Order: sequence, then C-alpha cells, then structure tokens
Amino acid sequence: MHETLPLVLAWLAGTLLGVMFYGGLWLTIRWAHRPGAPVLWFPASFLLRMGLALAGIYFVGRDGGLALLGCLVGFVLARFWVAACIRPRHGTAPAGISRHASES
Repeated sequence: MHETLPLVLAWLAGTLLGVMFYGGLWLTIRWAHRPGAPVLWFPASFLLRMGLALAGIYFVGRDGGLALLGCLVGFVLARFWVAACIRPRHGTAPAGISRHASES
C-alpha cells in the first residue's frame, strides 16, 4: 500500500502535465489564426509548455525511478486522452477542411 500511493500520485502528476502540454499545443494552434503576431505564439508557447513539463517531470522524478516512470506514462497517455477529447464528433471536419484527399 505504501508503495502504490506515490506511484499513483506520480501518474496523476504526469497526466496533469501532459494535459497542460498537449492542451496548450491545441490552444496555440487554434489561436495562431487570430490577427496579431502568430509568429510569436509558437515559440512562446513551446518554451512555456516545455518549461512547465520539464520542471514538473524533474520535480516528480526526484522521488526515484519508479515515480519518474509513472509520471512519463501518465504524460504519454494524456496525449491520447487530449486527442480523443478534441477530435471532431460524428466524423465531421471543421469548415473548409475535407476529410479525404479525393474531396479536395
């Protein structure tokens, strides 16, 4: 029991870090179409997301290799969860984007 709680907490921390990282990437891509300076959005977002992710993984990884592994597993699984959450529903594509190359 005492060994599983830190592993579960590390996994949850990794999942939260992954959701912030991949969710931030999704928001950056959506905001890039707005007027202003989209060229600055990408590097600023990357530095912020990468800094938060690396700092969080480093902080969790100080507890040992098993905690680091749990954190990284949560981080990678969060990618699939975020992708599933942002996927268009019912096979519809956003306006102006065809679902198949033959429809272009």
